[in-house]
Formats: sequence, structure tokens, C-alpha cells
Amino acid sequence: MKKPSSKIREEIARLQDQLKQAETREAERIGRIALKAGIGEIEIDEAQLQADFEEIAETFRAAKKRAAGKKSAGETGTDGEPSATQSTGEAAGGAGEV
Repeated sequence: MKKPSSKIREEIARLQDQLKQAETREAERIGRIALKAGIGEIEIDEAQLQADFEEIAETFRAAKKRAAGKKSAGETGTDGEPSATQSTGEAAGGAGEV
């Protein structure tokens, strides 16, 4: 049985609210971490800061892909995770120096 359009609209509105709440939680989490790292004290253009964060995110994505590839190849352990932390530290340090 097909849903009436009003029910679909209600479901969309509910999902949009859930998305907004999830984004708020994520933003607050990242904001707390950034403040603890001292990002709030750095004089930096917002566009440059976003670019630096995107670079950090790509570092994490690449490390996750490498770790997933190793696990699927039959290796065990978390060899990819320490390198992600090290890379992130270097990238975060780079962002702090800008």
C-alpha cells in the first residue's frame, strides 16, 4: 500500500529534524576538540581553516581505507590507526602554524 503524500512530508520533516540534531551534536563535538587544541586562539581566515580541516579529514579517510584494505587482506591489528593519529597531529600542527 502506498503512503499518502502527507505522511511522506511528515517523514521528511522528521528526518530533517534528526539531521539537524545530528549536525548540531557533531559541530559541538568538533568545536570542543578544536577549542581544546587551541584553534580558537589562532588568527586565520575561515576559508583557510576550512581547507585545513578538509585536509585533515582526507588524512583520516585515507588511513581508514588503508586499514580496511589490510583487514580485508587477512591482516589483523590496528596498524592504520596510529599512523592516522600521527598524520592528524602533523596536519593539525600545520594548521596551527598557518
